[in-house]
Amino acid sequence: MTGQGFNLCNLPPWVIASRHFNEHPQPLEIQGVRQANRFLFQRLDGITSAQERAEVFHDYMSVKFQLHHWQSHTITARRSIKNSYLRFLRGWMMDSNSVEGAVLKGWVESRMGLHPTFHKLRIPCINGEEYMVFALDRTRGSARTNAINSQLDLLYEYCQYELAKAAPADRCLTLFRGTNDANDYETIETLGKRERIVRLNNLVSFTADEERAWEFGDTVWEIRAPAPKVFFFGALLPTSIMKCEGEFLVIGGEYRVRRVMCTL
Repeated sequence: MTGQGFNLCNLPPWVIASRHFNEHPQPLEIQGVRQANRFLFQRLDGITSAQERAEVFHDYMSVKFQLHHWQSHTITARRSIKNSYLRFLRGWMMDSNSVEGAVLKGWVESRMGLHPTFHKLRIPCINGEEYMVFALDRTRGSARTNAINSQLDLLYEYCQYELAKAAPADRCLTLFRGTNDANDYETIETLGKRERIVRLNNLVSFTADEERAWEFGDTVWEIRAPAPKVFFFGALLPTSIMKCEGEFLVIGGEYRVRRVMCTL
């Protein structure tokens, strides 16, 4: 499956999904998000503390999407408002094949144009029954909350803002992923005994800690992830809100992966 859908980005899906983008990354922008929230980013520019910026961002999200007013609404509206972007991030951390995981994959599909390749089972194409399993979960999850895609738009733009501040000169991050089903991934090209180009799902979890990656599988891959394809990382929000330090959610596509040898 290739990323050939429509998107809301400044670059077409086939570019975002390609290995060439990973080697020569360019900024990704979701149409209108920075402009519509320019006062937030102007305020963040005047704050030197990353912790304080994170708190300001969370407060802004709470006010913009009325996440703090849930008690004053009807029961149905309360459920919708309480299920904020945090609920979906936590759901992903528990199980990427959950309803919450489907919503996040659906966001990547709608904004970046990259279709998911796995959700509970492999998705060979968007016209099959396998895709409908994903679509049903995505629909169920989206109905639970208030403007979830708009919330995730802003989360992504804030993530990019913070990555640029932390390391403006380094546009790639070294990340690791542990897996027990390495041979089930679609191999685009074999580059050597330990390197190949594989097609990853449209949203994938990685860690910055190689040792931690071994906890998740008997094969560990190392990648160089371009910063524009990082959707979220654990240290982005205050630890009192999200406790997933070291985890990165990366937009997928074709990646050069290198198998890490176990030194134990």
